[in-house]
Amino acid sequence: MDAFFASVEQRDNPELRGKPVAVGGSAKRGVVAAASYEARAYGVRSAMPSITAARLCPNLIFTKHRFDVYKEVSAQIREIFFEYTDLVEPLSLDEAFLDVTINKKQIASAIKIAMEIRQKIWERTQLTASAGVSINKFLAKVASDINKPNGLKVIMPDDAVKFVEQLPVKKFFGVGKVTAEKMHRMGIETGADLKQFSKIEMGQKFGKMGAYYYRIVRAQDDRPVNPNRIRKSIGAENTFSNDIDKLEEMLKALAPIIDRVFSYMEKIENYGRTLTLKMKKSDFQTISRSRTFNNEIRDLPTFKEIANQLVADHWKEAGSIRLIGLSVSNLEKEHQGAGIQLKLDLK
Repeated sequence: MDAFFASVEQRDNPELRGKPVAVGGSAKRGVVAAASYEARAYGVRSAMPSITAARLCPNLIFTKHRFDVYKEVSAQIREIFFEYTDLVEPLSLDEAFLDVTINKKQIASAIKIAMEIRQKIWERTQLTASAGVSINKFLAKVASDINKPNGLKVIMPDDAVKFVEQLPVKKFFGVGKVTAEKMHRMGIETGADLKQFSKIEMGQKFGKMGAYYYRIVRAQDDRPVNPNRIRKSIGAENTFSNDIDKLEEMLKALAPIIDRVFSYMEKIENYGRTLTLKMKKSDFQTISRSRTFNNEIRDLPTFKEIANQLVADHWKEAGSIRLIGLSVSNLEKEHQGAGIQLKLDLK
């Protein structure tokens, strides 16, 4: 979907159409959850501090998120996907992989299917979507970002290798900002540059991701579209209006997060073995500390004790913090083949 959250807000409020819009908190500690294309023209991006966004775009309009509405619209869109195939792998509320090799409408062209789906999304939601069509997940994902907004990009089989060779590494799906910067320091700017390294060299330079980079730079990606993709964590976090630097304040801030995360584990009957504390310092550096147990943590008192002890053990090294969060991973149902991931925003 194109600027999904912001586009929903512009659709539902005509006064916002054609204007720079940011979904998220406008307070000095808020964070942009999504930005309209009008706002992006000023450099406003998701995950950007609201104060920075407002400085880049003085006319920026902030609007509160409505996740219940976004989820409803996402469900509408997913219904369209299932009209064509059951092999749908959601990545988020606004994005998914579809395998249409064999499809319910027996349409021979994946390009035609993509066009039909985009048209149906517009007719039923009045929102635009962009699509990427190709022979594997990596190429389709990269293609989907090329002609945004409201675009379609097709990478044909015969063009796949040449396309990846010419692609800047910063646009590779699976190459984050830090890795892209590392590659640039090594003189690697495009897929062709990356392709010069052997499989062993890839592993030496990039660790376990090296094998993945070796394959995708050759347009190889055999990962199937998995409609039962395992979600691996449950978590929540909170950003403060003002930094806090006392243990008592941190424990108080963590208390509602503990309750929310544990209550959700109870609700879905999916408990985890690993508890991770996240603290973001005033300078935006993040400290993450974990404890893992042989068995799942199934009672609230124990859960609270472990979480609070993590804070007590590490609050001094964090110093003054602007955010605290808690997540549970190594979930029971992950090992059984079914899991869930939850993002709880307590701001």
